[in-house]
Amino acid sequence: MGNKNTYPLELNTMPGFAGSSAYYLRYEDPHNDKALVSKDANEYWGNVDLYVGGTEHATGHLIYSRFWNKFLYDLGIVAKDEPFQKLINQGMIQGRSNFVYRIKNTHTFVSSGLKNQYDVTPIHVDVNMVSNDILDIEAFRNWNPEYKTAEFILEDGKYICGWAVEKMSKSMFNVVNPDDIVEKFGADTLRLYEMFLGPVEQSKPWDTNGIDGVSRFLRKFWNLFFQGDTFTVSDEQPTAEELKSIHKLIKKVGQDIENFSFNTSVAAFMICTNELTALKCNKRAVLSDFVVVLAPFAPHIAEELWHRLGNETTVCDAVFPEYNEEYLKENSVKYTVSFNGKVRFTMDFPVDTLKEEVEKTVLANENSQKWMEGKTPKKVIVVPGKIVNVVI
Repeated sequence: MGNKNTYPLELNTMPGFAGSSAYYLRYEDPHNDKALVSKDANEYWGNVDLYVGGTEHATGHLIYSRFWNKFLYDLGIVAKDEPFQKLINQGMIQGRSNFVYRIKNTHTFVSSGLKNQYDVTPIHVDVNMVSNDILDIEAFRNWNPEYKTAEFILEDGKYICGWAVEKMSKSMFNVVNPDDIVEKFGADTLRLYEMFLGPVEQSKPWDTNGIDGVSRFLRKFWNLFFQGDTFTVSDEQPTAEELKSIHKLIKKVGQDIENFSFNTSVAAFMICTNELTALKCNKRAVLSDFVVVLAPFAPHIAEELWHRLGNETTVCDAVFPEYNEEYLKENSVKYTVSFNGKVRFTMDFPVDTLKEEVEKTVLANENSQKWMEGKTPKKVIVVPGKIVNVVI
């Protein structure tokens, strides 16, 4: 119980209970000094379209929010019985811990690949002094006075740490400071890598070792716009292959955003960049669309390139491009050619090639002659658009 002469008992719990549960209604009518929210404003704005929060929100917040919304609905204050249209619980980012292995009763640490030769005790080590599982020995010695004179048994001149996926915790020294990642790789790399780790609703381990690949992708994407240090973009018309690549990306990312499948979008960006690099594409029409599609994921590099392309407004105001299904149609199809069920080679055919023509062309191919060894096929099975199996 509180004591009015020292710490009086707090009797007004409404701001914390009701206020934190119904704040979204106030956003709908923030200047109304007569009511929490007018019915007209609530009718106009309706439910919260999407609520994103951790699983602890289900009991720590949303259950109370739903209680208050239904209470206000029964009183006729709000127009909607349910407060939220859709809920997404984002998964927890787990930590990737690193270990050093101390030989018992010694002041010597043995590298991971050699630890089975000794009686060792694993010790958590700060992941910020480890790069690609290689320990910064001097940083380790300076980390704790106890390790100042530590000795190390190395592998190929390096100390390789062990690792495990655990809950991110200060006690396990596996907490990653995002500011350090931004300082080293940039904010766009951090954003993309977090999305690339896996589906938004799944818990997933943070693994700094994989961030290099995302950084390389952004550099490769940047190089589409440059020849050396010179910004070079062509106003030529894109080829059919270039249009197919970019419209495939537009379709994929548009669908992924609707389904919150951000990790597969990042993979699609990488694939498209590789395709355009192979095609040596620097066409403005293609690259402008790519920049707009990438902008929600990597806004800093997108904004920079958008202005270099000659635009004066922000890329955030650009209209998301629409894909054209005509550009995505396949002109050819790849057949897998097997002999007695064993795959031997592949052949490309126009999509409208008849089965009889496919069979005839396959049998006449010099590779087929090699595998038939002069024998007459007993049967030829053609699955349109997929496989040809020759039974000898």
